[in-house]
Amino acid sequence: MPILTESIGSIPRPAELQEGLKAFAAGDIGAKELEILSRRALLNTIRSLEETGSPVITDGEQTKPSFATYPIQGMRHLDPNGVVIPFEDGHTRRLPRITAGPFRYQMHAVDFFNTARSLTTSPLKQAVISASALSLLYPAEGIAGYSLESFTQDLLDEQEKDIRDCLDAGVHNVQIDFTEARLSLKLDGSKGLLRSFIDLNNRVLERFTDAERKKIGVHTCPGGDHDSTHSADIEYSELLPLLFGLKATNFYLEYAGEKNKQEVLRVLKESILPGQRVFIGVIDVLNPRIETPEEVRDLVLEAVEYIPLSQLGTTDDCGFSPFADDTSTSREIAFAKIRVRVEGTKLAERALEKTQVAV
Repeated sequence: MPILTESIGSIPRPAELQEGLKAFAAGDIGAKELEILSRRALLNTIRSLEETGSPVITDGEQTKPSFATYPIQGMRHLDPNGVVIPFEDGHTRRLPRITAGPFRYQMHAVDFFNTARSLTTSPLKQAVISASALSLLYPAEGIAGYSLESFTQDLLDEQEKDIRDCLDAGVHNVQIDFTEARLSLKLDGSKGLLRSFIDLNNRVLERFTDAERKKIGVHTCPGGDHDSTHSADIEYSELLPLLFGLKATNFYLEYAGEKNKQEVLRVLKESILPGQRVFIGVIDVLNPRIETPEEVRDLVLEAVEYIPLSQLGTTDDCGFSPFADDTSTSREIAFAKIRVRVEGTKLAERALEKTQVAV
Protein backbone atom coordinates (compact mmCIF):
# COMPACT_ATOMS: atom_id res chain seq x y z
CA MET A 1 0.00 0.00 0.00
CA PRO A 2 1.52 3.38 -0.99
CA ILE A 3 2.04 5.90 1.80
CA LEU A 4 0.58 9.27 0.86
CA THR A 5 2.87 12.29 1.22
CA GLU A 6 2.09 15.99 0.85
CA SER A 7 3.63 19.37 1.59
CA ILE A 8 1.96 21.79 3.98
CA GLY A 9 2.22 24.77 1.69
CA SER A 10 4.57 27.72 1.90
CA ILE A 11 8.06 27.95 0.40
CA PRO A 12 10.47 30.82 1.15
CA ARG A 13 10.15 33.54 -1.50
CA PRO A 14 13.21 34.14 -3.70
CA ALA A 15 15.38 37.18 -2.94
CA GLU A 16 14.15 38.88 -6.11
CA LEU A 17 10.54 38.71 -4.92
CA GLN A 18 11.47 39.71 -1.37
CA GLU A 19 13.13 42.86 -2.70
CA GLY A 20 10.16 43.47 -4.98
CA LEU A 21 7.74 43.29 -2.06
CA LYS A 22 9.79 45.86 -0.15
CA ALA A 23 9.99 48.12 -3.21
CA PHE A 24 6.23 47.84 -3.77
CA ALA A 25 5.53 48.73 -0.13
CA ALA A 26 7.80 51.75 -0.47
CA GLY A 27 6.09 52.85 -3.68
CA ASP A 28 9.20 52.31 -5.78
CA ILE A 29 7.55 49.82 -8.16
CA GLY A 30 3.96 49.35 -9.26
CA ALA A 31 1.55 46.43 -9.15
CA LYS A 32 2.47 45.38 -12.69
CA GLU A 33 6.14 45.01 -11.85
CA LEU A 34 5.33 43.09 -8.68
CA GLU A 35 3.01 40.77 -10.59
CA ILE A 36 5.84 39.91 -13.00
CA LEU A 37 8.18 39.09 -10.11
CA SER A 38 5.50 37.06 -8.35
CA ARG A 39 4.65 35.00 -11.41
CA ARG A 40 8.32 34.29 -12.05
CA ALA A 41 8.72 33.11 -8.44
CA LEU A 42 5.57 31.00 -8.74
CA LEU A 43 6.72 29.24 -11.89
CA ASN A 44 10.17 28.56 -10.43
CA THR A 45 8.60 27.20 -7.24
CA ILE A 46 6.23 24.87 -9.06
CA ARG A 47 9.01 23.50 -11.26
CA SER A 48 11.27 23.00 -8.24
CA LEU A 49 8.52 21.19 -6.30
CA GLU A 50 7.89 18.92 -9.28
CA GLU A 51 11.60 18.10 -9.38
CA THR A 52 11.46 16.86 -5.78
CA GLY A 53 9.23 14.03 -6.96
CA SER A 54 6.41 15.15 -4.67
CA PRO A 55 3.17 13.53 -5.90
CA VAL A 56 1.09 16.49 -4.68
CA ILE A 57 2.37 20.05 -4.87
CA THR A 58 1.27 23.55 -3.84
CA ASP A 59 1.85 27.04 -5.19
CA GLY A 60 4.30 27.63 -2.35
CA GLU A 61 2.11 30.59 -1.34
CA GLN A 62 4.43 32.77 -3.40
CA THR A 63 1.79 35.43 -4.04
CA LYS A 64 0.12 35.31 -0.62
CA PRO A 65 1.09 38.15 1.74
CA SER A 66 0.35 35.84 4.67
CA PHE A 67 -1.28 32.45 5.12
CA ALA A 68 -3.54 34.02 7.75
CA THR A 69 -4.64 37.36 6.35
CA TYR A 70 -4.92 36.92 2.57
CA PRO A 71 -8.75 37.26 2.69
CA ILE A 72 -8.52 40.82 4.05
CA GLN A 73 -5.64 42.09 1.90
CA GLY A 74 -6.76 45.51 0.68
CA MET A 75 -9.76 45.76 3.01
CA ARG A 76 -10.56 49.36 3.92
CA HIS A 77 -12.18 49.05 7.33
CA LEU A 78 -9.24 47.73 9.33
CA ASP A 79 -7.52 48.76 12.54
CA PRO A 80 -3.97 47.34 12.76
CA ASN A 81 -4.16 47.03 16.55
CA GLY A 82 -5.73 43.61 16.89
CA VAL A 83 -4.77 40.36 18.63
CA VAL A 84 -1.04 39.96 19.36
CA ILE A 85 0.57 36.53 18.91
CA PRO A 86 3.82 36.21 20.90
CA PHE A 87 6.55 33.78 19.84
CA GLU A 88 9.08 32.13 22.12
CA ASP A 89 12.04 34.09 20.74
CA GLY A 90 10.37 37.36 21.71
CA HIS A 91 9.03 38.52 18.35
CA THR A 92 5.31 38.96 17.76
CA ARG A 93 2.77 38.95 14.96
CA ARG A 94 -0.31 41.12 15.17
CA LEU A 95 -3.64 40.58 13.53
CA PRO A 96 -5.72 43.60 12.53
CA ARG A 97 -9.35 43.96 13.51
CA ILE A 98 -12.29 45.00 11.41
CA THR A 99 -14.07 48.27 12.15
CA ALA A 100 -17.21 47.88 10.04
CA GLY A 101 -19.32 45.28 8.28
CA PRO A 102 -20.33 43.40 6.30
CA PHE A 103 -17.35 41.04 6.31
CA ARG A 104 -16.33 39.98 2.79
CA TYR A 105 -13.18 38.29 1.51
CA GLN A 106 -11.09 40.58 -0.67
CA MET A 107 -9.00 37.72 -2.06
CA HIS A 108 -10.02 34.10 -2.51
CA ALA A 109 -7.95 30.93 -2.37
CA VAL A 110 -9.32 29.73 -5.70
CA ASP A 111 -7.58 32.65 -7.42
CA PHE A 112 -4.20 31.38 -6.18
CA PHE A 113 -5.17 27.86 -7.21
CA ASN A 114 -6.26 28.84 -10.73
CA THR A 115 -3.05 30.78 -11.34
CA ALA A 116 -0.96 27.79 -10.28
CA ARG A 117 -3.20 25.39 -12.23
CA SER A 118 -2.34 27.26 -15.43
CA LEU A 119 1.34 26.43 -14.88
CA THR A 120 1.23 22.72 -14.08
CA THR A 121 -0.67 19.49 -14.60
CA SER A 122 0.52 18.04 -11.27
CA PRO A 123 -2.06 17.42 -8.52
CA LEU A 124 -2.43 20.68 -6.57
CA LYS A 125 -3.63 21.18 -3.02
CA GLN A 126 -4.74 24.54 -1.70
CA ALA A 127 -4.44 25.97 1.80
CA VAL A 128 -7.15 28.21 3.25
CA ILE A 129 -7.24 29.98 6.59
CA SER A 130 -9.65 28.70 9.24
CA ALA A 131 -12.85 30.45 10.24
CA SER A 132 -11.62 30.32 13.83
CA ALA A 133 -8.50 32.34 13.00
CA LEU A 134 -10.53 34.96 11.15
CA SER A 135 -13.01 35.14 14.03
CA LEU A 136 -10.24 36.93 15.95
CA LEU A 137 -10.67 39.92 13.60
CA TYR A 138 -13.90 40.93 15.34
CA PRO A 139 -13.15 43.35 18.20
CA ALA A 140 -14.08 42.37 21.76
CA GLU A 141 -15.98 45.63 22.24
CA GLY A 142 -18.15 44.92 19.22
CA ILE A 143 -19.06 47.10 16.23
CA ALA A 144 -22.02 49.46 16.24
CA GLY A 145 -24.64 48.27 13.77
CA TYR A 146 -22.80 45.02 13.03
CA SER A 147 -23.28 42.34 15.67
CA LEU A 148 -21.03 39.40 16.39
CA GLU A 149 -23.82 37.13 15.18
CA SER A 150 -23.98 38.93 11.83
CA PHE A 151 -20.20 38.82 11.49
CA THR A 152 -20.14 35.10 12.29
CA GLN A 153 -22.77 34.33 9.66
CA ASP A 154 -20.84 36.34 7.07
CA LEU A 155 -17.62 34.59 8.07
CA LEU A 156 -19.14 31.12 7.73
CA ASP A 157 -20.58 31.97 4.31
CA GLU A 158 -17.27 33.37 3.12
CA GLN A 159 -15.21 30.39 4.25
CA GLU A 160 -17.65 27.94 2.75
CA LYS A 161 -17.26 29.78 -0.54
CA ASP A 162 -13.46 29.82 -0.22
CA ILE A 163 -13.39 26.03 0.16
CA ARG A 164 -16.21 25.19 -2.25
CA ASP A 165 -14.78 27.27 -5.08
CA CYS A 166 -11.50 25.33 -4.77
CA LEU A 167 -13.32 21.99 -4.82
CA ASP A 168 -15.32 23.04 -7.86
CA ALA A 169 -12.13 24.16 -9.63
CA GLY A 170 -10.65 20.65 -9.34
CA VAL A 171 -8.29 20.96 -6.39
CA HIS A 172 -6.62 17.73 -5.20
CA ASN A 173 -7.62 18.67 -1.67
CA VAL A 174 -8.13 21.68 0.58
CA GLN A 175 -6.11 22.19 3.74
CA ILE A 176 -7.58 24.38 6.47
CA ASP A 177 -4.77 26.05 8.44
CA PHE A 178 -5.74 25.80 12.11
CA THR A 179 -2.45 26.75 13.77
CA GLU A 180 -4.25 28.66 16.50
CA ALA A 181 -5.57 25.38 17.94
CA ARG A 182 -2.56 24.70 20.15
CA LEU A 183 -2.15 28.38 20.97
CA SER A 184 -5.73 28.50 22.25
CA LEU A 185 -4.78 26.06 25.01
CA LYS A 186 -2.01 28.39 26.09
CA LEU A 187 -4.48 31.26 26.26
CA ASP A 188 -7.22 29.26 27.95
CA GLY A 189 -6.27 26.15 29.90
CA SER A 190 -9.93 25.26 30.43
CA LYS A 191 -10.10 24.33 26.72
CA GLY A 192 -13.20 26.46 26.33
CA LEU A 193 -11.59 28.57 23.62
CA LEU A 194 -10.42 25.49 21.73
CA ARG A 195 -13.88 23.96 21.91
CA SER A 196 -15.42 27.18 20.57
CA PHE A 197 -12.90 27.19 17.71
CA ILE A 198 -13.69 23.57 16.84
CA ASP A 199 -17.43 24.23 16.99
CA LEU A 200 -17.05 27.22 14.66
CA ASN A 201 -14.96 25.27 12.16
CA ASN A 202 -17.41 22.38 12.28
CA ARG A 203 -20.22 24.77 11.37
CA VAL A 204 -18.33 25.27 8.10
CA LEU A 205 -17.44 21.61 7.60
CA GLU A 206 -21.06 20.52 8.16
CA ARG A 207 -22.01 22.42 5.02
CA PHE A 208 -20.16 19.85 2.92
CA THR A 209 -21.13 16.30 2.03
CA ASP A 210 -19.21 13.26 3.23
CA ALA A 211 -17.72 12.90 -0.26
CA GLU A 212 -16.62 16.53 -0.28
CA ARG A 213 -15.08 16.24 3.19
CA LYS A 214 -12.82 13.46 1.92
CA LYS A 215 -10.97 16.26 0.11
CA ILE A 216 -10.83 18.55 3.13
CA GLY A 217 -8.14 18.44 5.78
CA VAL A 218 -6.84 20.42 8.73
CA HIS A 219 -3.28 21.45 9.55
CA THR A 220 -2.14 22.33 13.03
CA CYS A 221 1.25 23.01 14.58
CA PRO A 222 2.74 25.09 17.42
CA GLY A 223 3.40 27.91 14.99
CA GLY A 224 6.47 28.29 12.81
CA ASP A 225 7.86 31.76 12.15
CA HIS A 226 11.49 32.90 12.02
CA ASP A 227 12.51 29.50 13.45
CA SER A 228 10.36 30.02 16.54
CA THR A 229 7.01 28.74 17.80
CA HIS A 230 4.16 30.16 19.85
CA SER A 231 2.91 27.07 21.65
CA ALA A 232 5.35 24.14 21.48
CA ASP A 233 5.19 23.88 25.27
CA ILE A 234 1.57 22.69 25.06
CA GLU A 235 1.38 18.89 25.11
CA TYR A 236 -0.38 17.15 22.24
CA SER A 237 -2.31 15.10 24.78
CA GLU A 238 -4.20 18.31 25.59
CA LEU A 239 -5.08 18.96 21.95
CA LEU A 240 -5.48 15.80 19.90
CA PRO A 241 -8.52 14.19 21.59
CA LEU A 242 -10.53 17.32 20.77
CA LEU A 243 -8.88 18.06 17.42
CA PHE A 244 -10.09 14.81 15.88
CA GLY A 245 -13.62 15.93 16.66
CA LEU A 246 -13.34 18.14 13.60
CA LYS A 247 -15.48 16.79 10.77
CA ALA A 248 -12.58 16.57 8.34
CA THR A 249 -10.85 13.59 6.77
CA ASN A 250 -7.16 14.54 6.65
CA PHE A 251 -5.10 15.87 9.55
CA TYR A 252 -1.64 17.33 8.95
CA LEU A 253 0.29 17.38 12.23
CA GLU A 254 3.66 18.70 13.35
CA TYR A 255 5.59 15.70 14.67
CA ALA A 256 9.29 15.74 13.75
CA GLY A 257 9.94 18.60 16.16
CA GLU A 258 8.28 16.81 19.09
CA LYS A 259 10.54 15.56 21.89
CA ASN A 260 8.37 12.72 23.20
CA LYS A 261 7.31 11.08 19.97
CA GLN A 262 6.09 7.79 21.44
CA GLU A 263 3.69 9.65 23.71
CA VAL A 264 2.38 11.58 20.71
CA LEU A 265 1.84 8.33 18.82
CA ARG A 266 0.05 6.82 21.80
CA VAL A 267 -2.36 9.76 21.96
CA LEU A 268 -2.83 9.66 18.19
CA LYS A 269 -3.75 5.99 18.37
CA GLU A 270 -6.41 6.77 20.98
CA SER A 271 -7.73 9.87 19.20
CA ILE A 272 -7.95 9.15 15.48
CA LEU A 273 -11.37 8.05 14.28
CA PRO A 274 -12.28 5.54 11.55
CA GLY A 275 -12.20 7.16 8.13
CA GLN A 276 -9.67 9.80 9.18
CA ARG A 277 -6.05 9.97 8.02
CA VAL A 278 -3.14 11.59 9.83
CA PHE A 279 -0.17 12.98 7.93
CA ILE A 280 2.65 13.12 10.46
CA GLY A 281 5.38 15.71 10.04
CA VAL A 282 8.65 13.92 9.30
CA ILE A 283 10.58 17.10 8.44
CA ASP A 284 11.48 19.68 11.08
CA VAL A 285 11.10 22.98 9.21
CA LEU A 286 12.66 24.98 12.06
CA ASN A 287 15.95 23.07 11.96
CA PRO A 288 18.28 23.96 9.07
CA ARG A 289 19.85 20.50 9.15
CA ILE A 290 18.62 18.41 6.25
CA GLU A 291 17.32 15.06 7.42
CA THR A 292 18.31 11.81 5.71
CA PRO A 293 15.84 9.56 3.90
CA GLU A 294 16.68 6.86 6.43
CA GLU A 295 15.64 9.10 9.31
CA VAL A 296 12.31 9.75 7.63
CA ARG A 297 11.88 6.02 6.98
CA ASP A 298 12.47 5.21 10.63
CA LEU A 299 9.90 7.79 11.79
CA VAL A 300 7.31 6.22 9.50
CA LEU A 301 8.10 2.67 10.59
CA GLU A 302 7.73 3.68 14.23
CA ALA A 303 4.41 5.38 13.51
CA VAL A 304 3.03 2.27 11.80
CA GLU A 305 3.29 0.49 15.13
CA TYR A 306 0.53 2.78 16.41
CA ILE A 307 -1.42 4.00 13.37
CA PRO A 308 -2.91 1.70 10.70
CA LEU A 309 -1.04 2.11 7.42
CA SER A 310 -4.33 2.90 5.67
CA GLN A 311 -4.70 5.95 7.94
CA LEU A 312 -1.12 7.20 7.75
CA GLY A 313 0.64 9.74 5.53
CA THR A 314 3.70 11.99 5.76
CA THR A 315 4.16 15.73 5.53
CA ASP A 316 6.37 18.55 6.81
CA ASP A 317 5.88 19.96 10.30
CA CYS A 318 4.67 23.29 8.93
CA GLY A 319 5.04 25.56 5.95
CA PHE A 320 8.60 26.81 5.44
CA SER A 321 7.57 30.46 5.25
CA PRO A 322 3.94 31.13 6.29
CA PHE A 323 4.58 34.89 6.32
CA ALA A 324 6.05 36.49 3.21
CA ASP A 325 8.89 38.20 5.09
CA ASP A 326 10.17 35.04 6.79
CA THR A 327 13.57 34.23 5.27
CA SER A 328 14.90 32.12 8.16
CA THR A 329 15.04 29.08 5.86
CA SER A 330 16.54 29.19 2.37
CA ARG A 331 14.67 27.93 -0.66
CA GLU A 332 17.46 25.44 -1.33
CA ILE A 333 17.10 23.87 2.12
CA ALA A 334 13.30 23.77 1.83
CA PHE A 335 13.38 21.91 -1.49
CA ALA A 336 16.10 19.55 -0.23
CA LYS A 337 14.02 18.68 2.83
CA ILE A 338 10.94 18.02 0.70
CA ARG A 339 12.99 15.75 -1.56
CA VAL A 340 14.18 13.82 1.51
CA ARG A 341 10.59 13.44 2.73
CA VAL A 342 9.55 11.94 -0.59
CA GLU A 343 12.56 9.61 -0.72
CA GLY A 344 12.24 8.58 2.92
CA THR A 345 8.54 7.80 2.52
CA LYS A 346 9.37 5.52 -0.40
CA LEU A 347 12.05 3.79 1.70
CA ALA A 348 9.42 3.13 4.35
CA GLU A 349 7.08 1.67 1.72
CA ARG A 350 9.79 -0.72 0.52
CA ALA A 351 10.68 -1.73 4.07
CA LEU A 352 7.06 -2.53 4.82
CA GLU A 353 6.72 -4.49 1.57
CA LYS A 354 9.70 -6.66 2.56
CA THR A 355 8.17 -7.26 5.98
CA GLN A 356 4.88 -8.37 4.42
CA VAL A 357 6.69 -10.69 1.99
CA ALA A 358 8.67 -12.23 4.84
CA VAL A 359 5.48 -12.85 6.79
